[in-house]
Amino acid sequence: RLCPPAAPAPGTGNGNAPGLEARPSGPASSLCPRPHCLLPDTNLLLHQIDILEDPVIKNVIVLQTVLQEVRNRSAPVYKRIRDLIQNPEKHFYSFTNEHHRETYIEQKRGETSNDRNDRAIRVAVKWYNEHLKKIDDEEKIQVIFLTNDRTNKEKALEEGITAYTCEEYIKSLTANPELVDRLACVSDEGKEIEGGKIIFPEHIPLSKLQQGIKSGIYLQGTYRASRENYLEATVWVHGDAEENKEIIVQGLKHLNRAIHEDIVAVELLAKDEWVAPSSVVLQDDGQNEEDIENEEEKENTLKTSVNKDMLRPTGRVVGIIKRNWRPYCGMLSKSQIKEARRHLFTPADRRIPRIRIETRQADTLEGQRIIVAIDGWPRNSRYPNGHFVKNLGSAGDKETETEVLLLEHDVPHQAFSQAVLSFLPKMPWRITEEDMKHREDLRHLNVCSVDPPGCTDIDDALHCREIENGNLEVGVHIADVSHFIRPGNALDEESVKRGTTVYLCEKRIDMVPELLSSNLCSLRSNVDRLAFSCIWEMNHKAEILKTRFTKSIINSKASLTYAEAQMRIDSAAMNDAITTSLRGLNKLAKILKKKRIDNGALTLASPEVRFHMDSETHDPIDLQTKELKETNSMVEEFMLLANISVAQKIYDEFPEFALLRKHPAPPPSNYDILVKAAKSK
Repeated sequence: RLCPPAAPAPGTGNGNAPGLEARPSGPASSLCPRPHCLLPDTNLLLHQIDILEDPVIKNVIVLQTVLQEVRNRSAPVYKRIRDLIQNPEKHFYSFTNEHHRETYIEQKRGETSNDRNDRAIRVAVKWYNEHLKKIDDEEKIQVIFLTNDRTNKEKALEEGITAYTCEEYIKSLTANPELVDRLACVSDEGKEIEGGKIIFPEHIPLSKLQQGIKSGIYLQGTYRASRENYLEATVWVHGDAEENKEIIVQGLKHLNRAIHEDIVAVELLAKDEWVAPSSVVLQDDGQNEEDIENEEEKENTLKTSVNKDMLRPTGRVVGIIKRNWRPYCGMLSKSQIKEARRHLFTPADRRIPRIRIETRQADTLEGQRIIVAIDGWPRNSRYPNGHFVKNLGSAGDKETETEVLLLEHDVPHQAFSQAVLSFLPKMPWRITEEDMKHREDLRHLNVCSVDPPGCTDIDDALHCREIENGNLEVGVHIADVSHFIRPGNALDEESVKRGTTVYLCEKRIDMVPELLSSNLCSLRSNVDRLAFSCIWEMNHKAEILKTRFTKSIINSKASLTYAEAQMRIDSAAMNDAITTSLRGLNKLAKILKKKRIDNGALTLASPEVRFHMDSETHDPIDLQTKELKETNSMVEEFMLLANISVAQKIYDEFPEFALLRKHPAPPPSNYDILVKAAKSK
């Protein structure tokens, strides 16, 4: 296989080409029976990343020229390529051709940057083939150039370079026919498919859109499709102007191939064409491509249901500034035509239109949850074109539906990589003398934690005691995760990406590896743990007299559930130190809550539910509303108070960096649909 130095970032590294360690082992190709490596151009990487991620595809050389272009054009694809390069099983390698004496080229006079980069890629392919011949002529390893650009391919062939389109190469892998389904449709997004009536107006080019936005002819905003009505959307206009902040778009032609979360340009319609938000529920039933009359009938239904008193600024999408497509989960709606290859895919998210894909696996994929990616949306196609990416499993299966839930809500849930795990502390771990030097020893305090049943990631604990002057000392102790995670390393970056721990019925998706979340950073009872403490001196009216913050070492004396803590507070027979601490905390929490409510705090908490799981199958068998006890409110009050104290400290010490999250009153228009529905009853 190819074995370069550690893949350098674009523009870095020593510029040496990868050497040869062993014979590349990849899929058998009818076009290329010899051992070979693939070298794709920029557009192929951008559009066929799903194919390249398949385990079958190995031994790929990614040029610095290509990597830089991808980085400039698509950050998500760039990250996926970097992940492939870092995966040793895939044998993807980065070659810094722009820093290599024999592959660097100057841009010719009159040559565009794009043409120069295409030429640089061809030069690198040619050099690579010559380079491999010098290393070992017996192996006769070949570098194959993959491009979907007709002109680039023709020039490569003229220069004696073996070149294929992605489709030609993938179809040559006779042992892996399923890969053909993952090919992206590479035709231009606006280009019409064969036959078919033009349905949508042409998108205005980006350069003209930008001029129009600057002059105020068009407005730029985020397109938000309706869940209830596939023929309606709103565009949330960017900028400071209060006027026309939200624009309604109704009707297939006015929606003009925009997809939820796209950044679009809209043109306001004349006031006599303005409409009101529709109260009609319309779901796309996947009618025939030609059945546009049916769409027009539905649009007329919207118009007849308009309330003239509730007209809102209305517009039409004239162009797309930025696509924000992602892979979508859903199910295949198999065509009724026998042996048809074209089928409609129905996304789980109702804001996304159906997607037309080609697949030979329709019988296999029927009844399965699958992932599909959008490739483009021609003007004469009722639906966007896409391609099959992955089969997640049978619809209704618990693991499959959990996967869909996580993917659709963009929750990172893959296993932690070895790069991340390498930054964890080595076990057995203990607190050192060096740690003690910079921390306050609070292990003598009667600290305890109060959490839901079964909680293992205990991140906060509390204490309350009376001090010599008759006042109360109250402490909130938070697990000091920062001691174990240093800024900028792989563990830190992964934690930033995840952002929070996500709790599901039968499991949780940790923000940090389990060694930290459930062990070293869990404030379990009867073990020494590192914490960051916020400690107040209060009087018995819950008025704060002093506040201080310190890094600390604590030893929790009890890990309690809400029910256990409540039982201690309520039991006249219990008067130990932990129970006394809990009673003091509970008494102060009631006073703090009353003060908050009296000062105008808004309580928005809705009833929480708890699932009872079967002990063997782990399936949910019962559902009940969680009973909130005083101890729930007690913990909440002190977490709020700690946040308030920290915010005040930040404001006092770093006023130029302090931010207040303010919730403005919602605009009256937000209530229009509710008011309309209420009046109709």
